[in-house]
Amino acid sequence: MKARLYNKYVNDVVPALKAKHKYGNVHQVPHMVKIVVNMGISASLEKNAIEDAAKDLALITGRKAVISKSRHSIANFKLREGQPIGCRVTLRRDAMYEFFDRLIATALPRIRDFRGLSPRKFDGRGNYTFGIAEQTIFPEIELDKIKRTQGMDVTVVTSARNDAEALDLLKLMGFPLAEK
Repeated sequence: MKARLYNKYVNDVVPALKAKHKYGNVHQVPHMVKIVVNMGISASLEKNAIEDAAKDLALITGRKAVISKSRHSIANFKLREGQPIGCRVTLRRDAMYEFFDRLIATALPRIRDFRGLSPRKFDGRGNYTFGIAEQTIFPEIELDKIKRTQGMDVTVVTSARNDAEALDLLKLMGFPLAEK
């Protein structure tokens, strides 16, 4: 059984985008390619900070997190080459739609004073990136077991050629964008 938002995309979003932008082929209609969730962790924290962040990220996304390591040594930042500095998860297909559904239906409305995400955070190529201040907005995280609050970046990568097409796609998918 496919995810709820995938069925919405196929049945509602594709015909609406095809009519609005006058695409000749269904394959020209933009779609979500992947969602990347990234947590950057300060290298100066204790050793198990990376493991805790990776565990939280695995709980949130349902996939094992990949530990990112530094490529260069930077003395001013007390950073050595090969030192772990963060973790990330890339979600595609069904896992991506399930995470996107949980994000817009349960997690984002739990942010205090939430009025929608800024529509100006597109990168010019149809991808949207936003930051989340703390991981406690996700219902999978138990507040009693949190040792430190950690923020994360979420990037929604689409196949849209420009920001206007991506904006239409995300609005039709139910993404909570604030009005200008």
